[in-house]
Amino acid sequence: MLVTHKLSPIYDEYSKVLILGTIPSVKSREAGFYYAHPANRFWPILENLFNTKLSTKEEKEEFLHKNHIALWDVFKSCDIHASSDASIKNYELNDIDMITNIANIQAIFCTGKTAYNNLIKNYKTTIPIFCLPSPSSANATFKLNDLIKEYSIIKKYIKNKTY
Repeated sequence: MLVTHKLSPIYDEYSKVLILGTIPSVKSREAGFYYAHPANRFWPILENLFNTKLSTKEEKEEFLHKNHIALWDVFKSCDIHASSDASIKNYELNDIDMITNIANIQAIFCTGKTAYNNLIKNYKTTIPIFCLPSPSSANATFKLNDLIKEYSIIKKYIKNKTY
């Protein structure tokens, strides 16, 4: 099924890191916000890393701005079955430069191999790009504590808050 990305990127001129998924899941599209499936561990990872609790969309967006984190997805549109990244084909990329031309992005983090592989194949930049394990509950290889450890690298790139 063809899915077109409807969520706006979250970023501002002070963003230091950019986190990119593939395309919003069925649940995220229904909720109108990123990583909205209750079993997805993206928000619990950030809550643990930053010792905070995030309940609402507004709290999550405010948290991202406060911590200089930009959030978006690699794909603008693609054919996808349900929410399975493995099924993605016939894709069009989002314009990542829209963010990197405004913000001083120090590193780009992809939440999974599909986002990472397609980004490095199609997007040329001198900004370092890292592949993090998918926070999806379908990625049973990684327990929450393992994901928190892997995602802790993000803090290295936002620690320096010079503008």
